[in-house]
Amino acid sequence: MAVTDGAPILKLGTDDAIAGLALSTEAHWNQTEEDWRIFLRDGIVFGIRDRMRLVATAALLPYSGNNAWISMVLVSGTHRRRGLATRLVDACLETARQNGLTSWLDATPDGATVYGPLGFTPTLQLRRLKLAKPARAEAPPLSSATLEALRVRDQRATGFDRTALLEAFAQRYGSRIVAANGAIALVRDGRTARHIGPLLADNAATALALLEAIMRSETGPLLLDAVASQHAFLEGLTTAGWTIERPFQRMRFGPATVTAEDLPFAVAGPEFG
Repeated sequence: MAVTDGAPILKLGTDDAIAGLALSTEAHWNQTEEDWRIFLRDGIVFGIRDRMRLVATAALLPYSGNNAWISMVLVSGTHRRRGLATRLVDACLETARQNGLTSWLDATPDGATVYGPLGFTPTLQLRRLKLAKPARAEAPPLSSATLEALRVRDQRATGFDRTALLEAFAQRYGSRIVAANGAIALVRDGRTARHIGPLLADNAATALALLEAIMRSETGPLLLDAVASQHAFLEGLTTAGWTIERPFQRMRFGPATVTAEDLPFAVAGPEFG
C-alpha cells in the first residue's frame, strides 16, 4: 500500500511556504513564496505528506460576504491519480459548508469537467495571456494610484472587499498601482513573469491604453488573465502580440451572495479571483 493511501489531511502553516512553492514550481505556475504566505496566513491550506515531503495541497481563501476562493489545488507528479486532489477539495468544501461560505474557483477545462458534477456552476470565462518580450519604448510616465482607489474599483467589479489581498500585493517590492483616463491596474512580480491584474476600466479603449503604457515601461515577460467576454479588449491584446496560453472557467458552489456592478478586464489571477 502506498504511503499516501489514507494519509491524513493536515492543516499547513507559514513554515510550509517553501514546500508549497516547490509544488507550484513543479507545475510551472507563476506563484511566489509571498503568494503562498497569503494563503497560509489569511486562509486555510490543507496538505498531504508522504513521510516528510509535502505532495498535495488545496487552499480556502476567505473573502467578504461569506465567500471563499478554492486555490492551489496541486499534486506532485509522483503522486497523481490517487484521489489526493479530490480529498483536499472535499476538505475545502466541507470547511466552507461548516462556515456558511459560498466557494469559488477558476478551473482548467479538465478541472471543470470534474467540478461540474460536484455542483459547481460556471460563471465567467477567462483567458490566460502572455507577452514574452514587451517592446520597451519611450512613453509618458504612468500616474501612481492609491490602494484605496484600487480597492473601491475592485469591489465594484467583484462584489468582494479584498483589502487584505490588494494590500499584500501592493506592499511587495516591485509592485505598483498605475492609472490613466479612469483605468487602473496593479502590476506585481511573479516567479517567471510580471502579472498585471486586476485591471479595471470604463471601456476597452482606456483599458488597452493603460496596458500599452505598462508594456512600454516593462522589460520582462508579462502575464494577465483577461475576461473572455471583453471581446474588444481580448482582440486588442492579441493584435498587440499577446498569446493565449490557456482558458479558465470561473465556477461557484453555493448561492450567489454578492452582486458585481462592473466587469473587470483582467482579474487578479486564477488562484485569487
